[in-house]
Amino acid sequence: MPAKDDPIVIKKYANRRLYNTGTSTYVTLEDLSVMVKRDEDFVVQDAKSGEDITHSVLTQIIFELENDRNGQNMLPISFLRQLISFYGDQMQMVVPSFLEQSMIAFSKEQERMREQLDKAFGSSPIDMMGMTAPMKMVEEQTRRNIEMFQNAMRMFSPVPPQANPGAPREAGAEGGRDDDLRELRDQIAAMQRKIDSMDGQ
Repeated sequence: MPAKDDPIVIKKYANRRLYNTGTSTYVTLEDLSVMVKRDEDFVVQDAKSGEDITHSVLTQIIFELENDRNGQNMLPISFLRQLISFYGDQMQMVVPSFLEQSMIAFSKEQERMREQLDKAFGSSPIDMMGMTAPMKMVEEQTRRNIEMFQNAMRMFSPVPPQANPGAPREAGAEGGRDDDLRELRDQIAAMQRKIDSMDGQ
């Protein structure tokens, strides 16, 4: 019997049916989506091989949600195009960590943002003016994330940008690459410290 803190095991059978071993019931992708929103930890395993297929199932849930005609798309086309372009690219090793840290930071801020959004959607036009505060928070977080990502892209760029394209490459160019790496690490560390400080609040 699994320990209390162990993730719930979901078995996926050849007929695509999903079986929740914790409740001994068959579930759907929609049920798994609800479990995610409830912050219930689970892993999905192939019933025959025991292989962990959680990633593919979660991706399938996102696909279903994005194609729900009654829902609303969260992934902009420009984001999807850029994400696809990173597959097989040097940036592929950076993207997962960047996206994970960005979502963690965003999740830490969401409760405060929800409170401000609730206040913004009040009954009077004056209340609607409060909408600027949470939107500025989102814009500021996005701006910081983009800056960090641009630094990462510059670090992995084969030829660092120069003020004068015609000028010869300086001997210390590799040192500049090291500076970029240190700067990126400092920014990631700063984001992690901010996340840790939110945990302590």
